[in-house]
Amino acid sequence: MTSLPAGIEARFHGLSRLIGNTPLLAVDYTFRGRQRRIFAKSENLNMTGSVKDRMALHLLRCAYERGTVQPGALIIEATSGNTGISLAAVGRALGHPVAIFMPDWMSTERVNLLRSFGASIHPVSREDGGFFGSIEKAEELARETPGSFLPGQFANEDNCETHETLTGPEIHYQLDSHDLKPDAFVAGVGTGGTVMGVGRYLRSRHPDVTIHPLEPSNSPTLRTGCRVGQHRIQGVSDEFIPSIVDLSELHEIVDVDDGDAILMAQKLATDVGLGVGISSGANFIGAAMLQDQLGSDAVVVTLFPDDNKKYLSTDLMHDEPSKPDHLAPHLELHGFTAFNRVCRICNESEEWLRMMRIPGSEPGPAAS
Repeated sequence: MTSLPAGIEARFHGLSRLIGNTPLLAVDYTFRGRQRRIFAKSENLNMTGSVKDRMALHLLRCAYERGTVQPGALIIEATSGNTGISLAAVGRALGHPVAIFMPDWMSTERVNLLRSFGASIHPVSREDGGFFGSIEKAEELARETPGSFLPGQFANEDNCETHETLTGPEIHYQLDSHDLKPDAFVAGVGTGGTVMGVGRYLRSRHPDVTIHPLEPSNSPTLRTGCRVGQHRIQGVSDEFIPSIVDLSELHEIVDVDDGDAILMAQKLATDVGLGVGISSGANFIGAAMLQDQLGSDAVVVTLFPDDNKKYLSTDLMHDEPSKPDHLAPHLELHGFTAFNRVCRICNESEEWLRMMRIPGSEPGPAAS
């Protein structure tokens, strides 16, 4: 591994204070006449409002340590939006220009956020290949640009490692601080890094936990192996199964209708003040479905991948008709509590400061 220059190391440390170690929310609700509780990591509180900040920071740190990226190199990636936003923000904080290839049907907010972080945006139409076209064009630009860095999120095992070494341990320690053990974890699959990485860590500590990938019932890519139908849950079911996803490591696939996801995301905002995106609504519905199977006292964990600010021009802001099989209309939310961030990680951060002896950064009490 290559040692990082002190200036770059300090930038990574500054970013690490804004990314990860998020609260674990305990969301109370009633379904079928019984009081229940779902646990969800509040990933909307990351630097750009998305869980993808974790991956962007970790992938770039790994690349620096291996010497596969140099200061000032062009970062190139294909994305449905959140990863691009995260790479643009983290990349610029580290001094990199960023080029993003993305399908041209992503929300206006995502495009504008990318632009605000200084990224060059290359939209790709369905006629030009959509998601596959975005990946091909990103790879082509990387081949034509000496010294550039292509994270390759869909095939990069560092993506899974992000969540195996950070998100998974956070969930374990936050539950453990309340004498709880997870019975199941569920998360929507975009790249699959979250469900694979969290799953590997939780299984190492809790062998009986079940790990469930989630996808839109309107477009069941995991079940079919290819793009089928269309859906409105941006960031999941991106037309193919990423190579880092190993379905043999996972349990039953959970299917959620995109309309149900929209209704649930709307309810989380209007009823308890949690401004989260459509995939968060899908994850909550998926968690409630699993808990209904396992029992109302089962400890089911998911995450809220991003905030609602990226969807103000989408159907999230419109009246969504309810269908007979939707769960959201039958879930009554009562409120939530937030489990503390993991003090162990805060303490490690303070130790880093003592080692670096950055002027004016005398460590204070560890956060909790």
